Amino acid sequence: MTPTATTILGKQFSDVAAWEAQIADQVRAEDQHLLTGNGSSRIGLATGSELKAPDQAWLYDPSALTLTTAAGVPVDTLRAELAKEGQRLGFEPPNFAPLLGRDAQGTIGGLVAANASGPSRVTVGACRDFCLGVGFVDGLGRVIKNGGRVMKNVTGLDLVKLMAGSYGTLGLITEISMKTQPIPEMAATLQWDGLSATTAVAAMSAALGTPYSVTGAAHLPATENASSRTLIRIEGFEASVMTRAQDLQEALKAFGDITVSVDAERNETTWSQIRDVTRFHKTSGDVWRVSVKPSEAPKLVEAVQPIDAMYDWGGGRVWLLTEPDSDVRSHMASGHATLLRASDATKQNLGVFHPENTVVAQLSAGVRAKFDPKQKFNRGMMA
Repeated sequence: MTPTATTILGKQFSDVAAWEAQIADQVRAEDQHLLTGNGSSRIGLATGSELKAPDQAWLYDPSALTLTTAAGVPVDTLRAELAKEGQRLGFEPPNFAPLLGRDAQGTIGGLVAANASGPSRVTVGACRDFCLGVGFVDGLGRVIKNGGRVMKNVTGLDLVKLMAGSYGTLGLITEISMKTQPIPEMAATLQWDGLSATTAVAAMSAALGTPYSVTGAAHLPATENASSRTLIRIEGFEASVMTRAQDLQEALKAFGDITVSVDAERNETTWSQIRDVTRFHKTSGDVWRVSVKPSEAPKLVEAVQPIDAMYDWGGGRVWLLTEPDSDVRSHMASGHATLLRASDATKQNLGVFHPENTVVAQLSAGVRAKFDPKQKFNRGMMA
């Protein structure tokens, strides 16, 4: 598809600037606690009055593969607009609202604040790696712009990388500039059935170690109704995908028989379910997201004995569905675990985020003191 000229849709960015100035005045004038975003993916226990960014403003230049958007625009809206031009956000934005039992639509600002990334993170990078620039209002009521709307910009401090993953504790993100990429012509999924978790991790590691540009590696343990599935994804031009799929089959045949699917609808469904952790939707129990060395993942799952589990990023990220009040961190010698879904009492008791070591905690406190010294934004989020 031939990219069109720069597209400006919804409200003009002058309206966003006016809203920024209004919020900045409010932050300076009032001593109150403020919540950023609409809460669709909020996992901490922050309290305060909710602030929502404009949701109908973006600048999109398909020919330059860049997008600048107001933070309140729903991710699904952007995904649809990009698809019209044959493009996408390469880090596969997940939608965790159903996992958390929320009805609100996920926004691009919340996505960046959480640095949320899908299966392709294992090879192409995280959400923050696709961010070019950011605008935000900090706890002192300053409107700060950093970075730019093009891929080549020299800005000194790269504040967009700092804001990505800050969970709104440093300020309210108002706009984001990001890189886009073409949607691949074809995707192929290689699948093993019935592998143990240990063998699956070995197979995924072997696949990721090949030169065949794997963009997804996941393992879904067996259920009462189905055997385990170990999945490897490759994407690109059709001829390249077919050749690489054949070469991968040959390189990985020691791990067992492999089936290959190039059905576009089936592959999209499979990987979107992995991306959004659909397996745990409408289930009872706490949900943990664990980052760990892939080689240690099967032993951790065995030690925790969860209700269910799912391996992504070649085993480097493990999703665990556990009985309420289960302390996953007590079984971990390394890595870190985040408690995404649980009762407020469990979150208070165990903590949502993995405890920081002394040095990191001091650095984090120092950064927050610079941008939000009175802790006006998302107070209590990182506790």
